[in-house]
Amino acid sequence: MDRRNFIQKATLAGSATGILPSILLKEETGKPRDKVRIGFVGVGLRGRNHLQQALYRPDVEVNAICDIDSSSINFAKDLIKKAGRKEPAVYSKGDEDFLNMVKRDDLDAVLIATPWQWHVPMTIASMNAGKYAAVEVSATVTLQESWDLVDTYEKTGSHCMILENVCYRRDVMAILKMIREGMFGEMTYAHCGYQHDLRGIKLNNGKSNEGYGVEFGEKGYSEAKWRTQHSVDRNGDIYPTHGLGPVAHWLDINRGNKFNYLTSTATKSRGLHKYIVDHGGEKHPNAKVNFKLGDVVTTTIQCHNGENIVLIHDTNSPRPYSLGFRAQGTEGIWMNDGHTIYLEGISPKQHEAEQDAPYLKKYDHPLWKKYEKEAENAGHGGIDYFVFRGFIEAVKRQVAPPIDVYDAAVWSAVSPLSELSVARGSSPVEIPDFTRGKWKTNKRIFGLTDEF
Repeated sequence: MDRRNFIQKATLAGSATGILPSILLKEETGKPRDKVRIGFVGVGLRGRNHLQQALYRPDVEVNAICDIDSSSINFAKDLIKKAGRKEPAVYSKGDEDFLNMVKRDDLDAVLIATPWQWHVPMTIASMNAGKYAAVEVSATVTLQESWDLVDTYEKTGSHCMILENVCYRRDVMAILKMIREGMFGEMTYAHCGYQHDLRGIKLNNGKSNEGYGVEFGEKGYSEAKWRTQHSVDRNGDIYPTHGLGPVAHWLDINRGNKFNYLTSTATKSRGLHKYIVDHGGEKHPNAKVNFKLGDVVTTTIQCHNGENIVLIHDTNSPRPYSLGFRAQGTEGIWMNDGHTIYLEGISPKQHEAEQDAPYLKKYDHPLWKKYEKEAENAGHGGIDYFVFRGFIEAVKRQVAPPIDVYDAAVWSAVSPLSELSVARGSSPVEIPDFTRGKWKTNKRIFGLTDEF
């Protein structure tokens, strides 16, 4: 389906109620909802992670699910049945059936966990229908899509939250607390990225008992059906938000600070081709595929307040997982890869790092202290619990989410802008101000209390 037509139809779906969503929001009293009625679009592997979190909560009702894959629908329905919940309405009659789901008057919110190219059309449809929208990362693929999200929010008043779970990682939240308490002095630099060997995910035929797979697209399994094509077509940081989201909170981006411009460089592309040859042979059809994505893409971002951020994308190399966090200020540094910290005048030996564990414990964020037990069974070390909880609590309280539409727009926009910089020989590219100047007066909203 043409995505532009999809957005147009989504707009019509939102206005079908005869009442503008923005009016509905303005008439809200602010009285907390007892329950959140939610619908899921995309109940594959990632969508079901969120669905399980919803089923753990007595204050969440799952009233509808939508997916074009029948096996995913059946899996989700089985999870819901085993949880003792009522059977949800199902929307599975092709790509456009989602538009029917968002018309429901028994939904307060919609959670979207689908292939990236569908994130914006589905989010916009939900917002136009007066629903809170939660969208998986990255929220957008193109620069125009980032503007579309912001414009839709400003037109409708319907909130959008990007589900960047790493913002809630326990160590980075402790560092956030330390930064806000001045432990690192004035921040000058941050390092982060997405360094994760995904060759086995990008090239996977689902036949684990036969060893390695080297298929993608129609012959691929799960994410390999769609995600690998981005590595064929694009050369830039195509997955920036896991590293950039936490760092943006460290540096108060959109709230007293902003991204000014970036430059990006990309290495040659070798990793995926070598993987195919090593495990499928030189004569395998996919050995002829020309992957555009460089094995390592390095992006440098200059911030308005003078800080620099180095962002790394590396998913096609043999390597251990790392988001490569580093926080550098005028009075100290934290380096996640070595689990070390150095604070001038506090660390026992001058110029010698010490282990960070005592500091992470001392500055443990109140959210983690309060909800550690509840998060024990959640995915990704508990952070899935917190990001889902943050969205649900915003919907219940009828307030802006802790990670808002402007965060979604600018973090995700780094992806197409990095592609542009690479294509222009690593020349600087301006990063738009999606807040239209409001960053100068916006106040912090993330991680302020032990609530959400």
